[in-house]
Amino acid sequence: MSDITISTVKTKKEFKAFVRFNYELYKDCPYAVPDLLEDTLDTFNPKKNPAFNFCEAEFFLAKRNGKIVGRVAAIINNRANETWKKQTVRFGWIDFIDDIEVSRLLLDAVEKWGAERGMNKIVGPMGFTDLDLEGMLTEGFDQLSTMNSIYNYPYYNDHMLKLGYTKEVGWVERKVFVPKAGTGHEANKEKYFKIAELVQKRYGFRIHKFKSKKEIKEGGYIQKVLHVVNKAYANLYGYSEMDEKQMMAYAEQYLPFLDKRYLSVVETAEGEVIGMGICITSLSRAIQKAKAKMFPFGWFHLAKALWFTKHPQILDMLLVGVLPEYQDKGANALIFADLIPEGSKDGYEWAETHHQLEDNDKSQTQWKNLDCIIHKKRCAYQKTLF
Repeated sequence: MSDITISTVKTKKEFKAFVRFNYELYKDCPYAVPDLLEDTLDTFNPKKNPAFNFCEAEFFLAKRNGKIVGRVAAIINNRANETWKKQTVRFGWIDFIDDIEVSRLLLDAVEKWGAERGMNKIVGPMGFTDLDLEGMLTEGFDQLSTMNSIYNYPYYNDHMLKLGYTKEVGWVERKVFVPKAGTGHEANKEKYFKIAELVQKRYGFRIHKFKSKKEIKEGGYIQKVLHVVNKAYANLYGYSEMDEKQMMAYAEQYLPFLDKRYLSVVETAEGEVIGMGICITSLSRAIQKAKAKMFPFGWFHLAKALWFTKHPQILDMLLVGVLPEYQDKGANALIFADLIPEGSKDGYEWAETHHQLEDNDKSQTQWKNLDCIIHKKRCAYQKTLF
């Protein structure tokens, strides 16, 4: 008989323990960036996360002799299931010690929960939506993680295979070196500038630069930008369209960290938003120093990274997207031609791309004129329930 118990998370204290287990498991790992306590608690709160309007969720803890040894979230995104004609339960926020019995019981709990609700397949790790953390790391365990991606130990993948799971879909992430003379990373950046100049003349496309965050909010650019995301990402694996409440929730989470110079919005001559690139300075080391908590003193480390670091090293590319009908008209070149000089001037060494589907050829080829390497890979696993 197993000495491991599985229980559902109900109280605020239990939710804090659920989130903090990730920090405890990885506190001695130099590459892991733990869940930020306050933001993650908001994500799990139906009163603060609009995704609960179309998602169901349950949260499980695994314990041995009263000590937490694993965690997992079970999620049904009804909107995504309806869109993709699936009956799928997702597992997310999964962490466990290197004990196959722990991972087995956690995933058994999600499988049973999903099957009881009519689901015939389990996939993960995935969050409520595509903008949450997703994809189990399969390569790049010696690379620093980001605040919006999952880090996991290599043994996780061994457990998944032993438990009968197989790869559903894969993503890659790139380290894109900022072009600088004399560094060996000059690349062919001039091509972006030439294409950007050409499309400005031919189509009248332009970059909208913002004077303040107030302009972003009051000008409706949060909605305009994220509507582009909805259309650009619509055919990507597992995507479910954001509504306006979700848009505002994501903006509330990320806008405080945004330097407006790194919001690159492409417009037509008539002012229609057709593309965007969003970057922030890497907060990975700051979150590690803050021990994944904003309060009482964690905010200081984040503020220092955002506003007082003279020589930043890494720029995180949160989102890059162009409306499908403009993807072959050079709009991407305008984004890179706008962001490259800013990154170079501020002394960044490289940018970390958001994870991109490995079979998305259009997304993969947009980096061809820059010096970059694929330094991380991840995948979602799946299993048929019945």
